[in-house]
Amino acid sequence: MSDETPATSATTTSAATTSATTQDVPAFGWSGYAERVNGRFAMVGFAAVLLIEALSGDTFLRWAGLIP
Repeated sequence: MSDETPATSATTTSAATTSATTQDVPAFGWSGYAERVNGRFAMVGFAAVLLIEALSGDTFLRWAGLIP
């Protein structure tokens, strides 16, 4: 019975330090986890630009005032 307690606490500790969607540990810098999160934010941003262009009927650069 004492053998089960350390295994359970080790499993709980490792599950708390990993990502919710993968087994990667969140880390700063050039890690696989950071690149995955960056890619997801890029996809959301690209979808937002497409939505702005569809709703306004104009390009994003003109809508943002970057091109006259």
